[in-house]
Amino acid sequence: MSTETAPTADRIAAPPPAGWEEARSRVYAVGLAAALPALARPLADIDGSTLAEPLTTRTDLPAFPTSSVDGWAVRGGSPWRIVGRVLAGSTPAPLTEDHTTVEIATGAMVPEGATAVLRVEESTTVDGLVSGVPRETPEWRKPGEEAYADEELLPVGTPVDPAVIGLAASCGHDTLRVRRAPRAALLVFGDELLTAGPPAAGRVRDALGPAVPAWLRRYGCQVRPSDVVGPVADTLSAHVAALRSALAGADLVCTTGGTMNGPVDHLHPALEALGADYVVNTVAVRPGFPMLLARLAGPDGRVRFVAGLPGNPQSAIVALVSLVAPLLAGLQGRSMPVLPHATLAEAVPGRGDHTHLALVRLDRAAGTASPVRHVGSAMLRGLAGADGFAVIRPGTTGEPGDRVPIVPLPLLPGERSS
Repeated sequence: MSTETAPTADRIAAPPPAGWEEARSRVYAVGLAAALPALARPLADIDGSTLAEPLTTRTDLPAFPTSSVDGWAVRGGSPWRIVGRVLAGSTPAPLTEDHTTVEIATGAMVPEGATAVLRVEESTTVDGLVSGVPRETPEWRKPGEEAYADEELLPVGTPVDPAVIGLAASCGHDTLRVRRAPRAALLVFGDELLTAGPPAAGRVRDALGPAVPAWLRRYGCQVRPSDVVGPVADTLSAHVAALRSALAGADLVCTTGGTMNGPVDHLHPALEALGADYVVNTVAVRPGFPMLLARLAGPDGRVRFVAGLPGNPQSAIVALVSLVAPLLAGLQGRSMPVLPHATLAEAVPGRGDHTHLALVRLDRAAGTASPVRHVGSAMLRGLAGADGFAVIRPGTTGEPGDRVPIVPLPLLPGERSS
């Protein structure tokens, strides 16, 4: 091991912790102020990005009347003489005479002069004449039925998923202005960590190095295997070098461990050496109290962020949902995440003056949340069976029947909750 004790002068008293809701608001605001630049990208390349301008239609949708069934576009009364055929993708000649018809395919342009569309299964054809009774409801889609030209369909800040991409294509767009996905890196601190095999001889297995990048991807980040580094040696120089290298290519660097001011906690001195300033330094939340978010300007003048996650695994995930999630929403130009609510099915204890984020499993059909077991700060068993965290505000306890906010665990980009 290469352990170096931090100088006593660096072990300063921590400032008063920020309230959990205040911390979320604060980091979202600084993220939004540093929102990633917008650029025009082809539709094939924008899944997981964020709209930087409203999505509008270039024409009416549909742009012309289209048949919603296979059948006959007719003019006047029955019977009708067949004078042609209209397939999708072609421009038909007008129907200029009564008692005439053209065969028409679903999605084809309805010819000018047509008065109705008759379903093929409700028609009869004898000696070149078509008979039948069209339904009272028109069997075609009118121009602008879905949207009118230049109508705003989706606002700035909408996450782009396959449905949005398809809608943009139907509107006639080839490119959209979007904010790219943030680039993230992870530095794992702690000489006591093993990266393979079972825990032994006083050393524990690193659970966050494999897990945190996957969580970050679910928040829409790009994380390459080479962006995950560690364990970083427990020396100040190693911490400074690792942070400087990671910040050169990332918008956000997450670290695990070292968020307190203990004898081998070098994160705070490293941030000071790099000229960072704190957005949040400790949060009044349990678990996860010693979390932080700092910012510093890169060589290009653009702001980068460092999120210090506690070393205890569940505490680190609390820091992710508390600080990293709202920061990334801001960086992507998205709205502050709105927390859903659920009814507690069982009691959940409070944590005094701190917000308690309690792991729960949701019954979405019943709208209830039940606490799970194995929820110690160093445990991950409860997290693996949970859907999110119930928010128990300071000075309160959660009683059965209480409606409380829920911080959901992140989904894959583009995935929608049920």
